[in-house]
Order: sequence, then C-alpha cells, then structure tokens
Amino acid sequence: MALLWIVCLAIATVTTVAGAPSVYPIETYTSRIVNGQLAKPGSWPWQVSLQNYYGRHFCGGSLVNQNWVITAAHCNFNPGYHHVVLGESDLHSSAEPVQVKTVSQVITHPYWDPRNMNYDCTLLRLSSPANINNYVSPIRLVAASAYVPGGTTCITTGWGRTVSGGPTSTKLMQTNMPIIDPQACRQYWGNQISDAMICAGASGSSSCQGDSGGPLVCYGNTGWNLVGIVSWGTVNCNVYSPAVYARVSKFRSFIDQYINY
Repeated sequence: MALLWIVCLAIATVTTVAGAPSVYPIETYTSRIVNGQLAKPGSWPWQVSLQNYYGRHFCGGSLVNQNWVITAAHCNFNPGYHHVVLGESDLHSSAEPVQVKTVSQVITHPYWDPRNMNYDCTLLRLSSPANINNYVSPIRLVAASAYVPGGTTCITTGWGRTVSGGPTSTKLMQTNMPIIDPQACRQYWGNQISDAMICAGASGSSSCQGDSGGPLVCYGNTGWNLVGIVSWGTVNCNVYSPAVYARVSKFRSFIDQYINY
C-alpha cells in the first residue's frame, strides 16, 4: 500500500551560489531518516519547513531562488492558513535566525493527478524575497537533460518520522539514498511508476511521513542539485522498499517559465 508522505553538513562567508552550502554537510553512509542522523545546522540551507497557522510543521520544500520555493502538490499548501519557514533546523528552538514568509502565489503543475501521484509539484512565490545568508540559500535545479544513473548516492532531508508509526522529528534529519533505475523500481511498484517519478532507497533508509515536499539532492560538478521532491512510498516507511520522488528534470519547462521572471 502506498501512502502520501505528509504529516497524515564550518561556517564560511555568505554565498549566493545555488547548491553550495556555507556549512559543509557531514555525510555518513549508514544514516537514515528512520532512526536517522541529525543534519548539521545550516548544511542544507535550501530546506524549508511548511507550517500551519499554529506553527506546526506538515511538509518540507526547497528554496530555488530568493522568491520561489518548490514542494509537493499533495501538500496542499493554502496561503491563507500556511507559511514558509527558512533557516530552521530545530523546530522547537526559538534561538535560530529563521525567516517566516507568507506566500503570494501558489502554482501547481497543470498535469498533477492525485489519483496516481503524477506531476507531484507545486511552486510557492514568497511574498517578500528571502534574505540569503549562511543558513538560507537556494538549491540548483537539475538540468532537464540530466540522467542520474542507478546506484548514484544522493541525500534526502526532512523532519519526518524517525520510526514508523512514531512522532515526527523536531530536528532536521538526513539520509543517504541510492538512486534506483526505473526498470528496477517498476519491479516493485509496477505501472504506478511514471516517467515523472524517480525512485531511491530500498537500502536500509527511507523518507517517511512529514518529509513530503522536501528535497532529494545529488552532488555533481556544479555542486548539489535538486533531483527529486519527496512524494510517496509504503505505509510503514519500509526501509527496504523504493521511495518515490517527483522527478525535477521532467518539470524544468514548467518551473522555468515562472521562476525566471
């Protein structure tokens, strides 16, 4: 059964280069979000928390430039009741220099289909530009023509559950996730896997409820690139089953027509 994954890594000078965090990430190849490893504050500066009116986290997202955040369509962001928090690591801390932003525009991919989770992608335009600093900076989007081969080790982050059925994490977690080629993923999920999806994991780690909308990033010649958006997976966050992400390369034409103006 599949389940939507909603809540239902030394400080240097400030950089504005997408995909280049000022705080270097610590990568541990045995980590996982389910029973996972704490992320070093500031090491994933594009990670945002989507929160409701009461400050409760319900989904993740990624800052792609000063004005725009990308998340999952199934997070159902409502600008009247929800807001975006940037620069956060500990959801229970009041000492972090976070930026709380309202959203002026919500644009969901026109092909989004909640029945099959295809094109699970939404853009959020911030009401005012993000202040880029050591703890808040954008992620580079993977190219439309990019091919990420199976076996490539990437990383996903979020505040989702650390144990199946348990509470969500109050601190940002990270895990290494190997990319699974589509043919191998379809052996598990069948025709539920479309070319608008990319699979990762099934190696002792997984995203879980509360991680929805957050990033799957892979390191390349240009730094970190956003390859996937946390979308769906098994109801019990099985760490040996493929997790499914919305494939960012498939959405580049949709994304670029909005964020580049």
